[in-house]
Amino acid sequence: MRQIYENYTEEDFEVWKILFDRQMKQFPTHACQAYREGLKIANFETGLIPDFKETNKILQETTGWQLAVVPGIVPDYTFFELMANRRFPATTWLRKMKELDYLEEPDMFHDVFAHVPLLTNQHFVNFLEELSKIGLEYVGNDHAIQLLSRVYWFTVEFGLIQEQEGLRIYGAGILSSAGETKFSLSDEPPKHEFSIEHMLNTPYRKDVFQTEYFITESYEQLYNSIPEIKKLLADKLEAVA
Repeated sequence: MRQIYENYTEEDFEVWKILFDRQMKQFPTHACQAYREGLKIANFETGLIPDFKETNKILQETTGWQLAVVPGIVPDYTFFELMANRRFPATTWLRKMKELDYLEEPDMFHDVFAHVPLLTNQHFVNFLEELSKIGLEYVGNDHAIQLLSRVYWFTVEFGLIQEQEGLRIYGAGILSSAGETKFSLSDEPPKHEFSIEHMLNTPYRKDVFQTEYFITESYEQLYNSIPEIKKLLADKLEAVA
């Protein structure tokens, strides 16, 4: 599959612009530094849907990653196999104007705007690659994948990071949501120190703002947690065997 750029409509460009501008107003005080730097590297602009060919050139030169076009949510094996080989699965369709605030399935704004900037951070993509290799080992084991998905969910999708300027967002699920961008950094939801054990024991829902978040200290901490993820996951699976 590939992105057919000429198929984008005026509504698509307008949707991208509205979503882009809305998030950019919040990001100076809400998005993490690595994301803001990655946004500049990716050369994303308001009103201009990214061309995957150009984005892939940038990612290849920066961290060796690429975008791989997918139709939507893909099977576990495809998902992990792509990322274990430094290819991030991304859709090419955009939500409609009437769907600006909520989608059941991630669109290109989520996959590209929210994820791509951090794909320029080497420690982050190293974590993503190694986490995906663990996923490949357990494809077909539904319980293992469910547990591992919690780590992915509370880091890659809904992670917070403590920086010098204060608490910031790096999770793409938050960065693509205007409402959750505000909510996640408010005093309302509980926020926990980074703990793989806690994440593995914490179920989540996809249809509401998260009820709790985990704070990492650095992307190095994410990458360095890989051995612990392997061990704790194996221990939990052995305990129920």
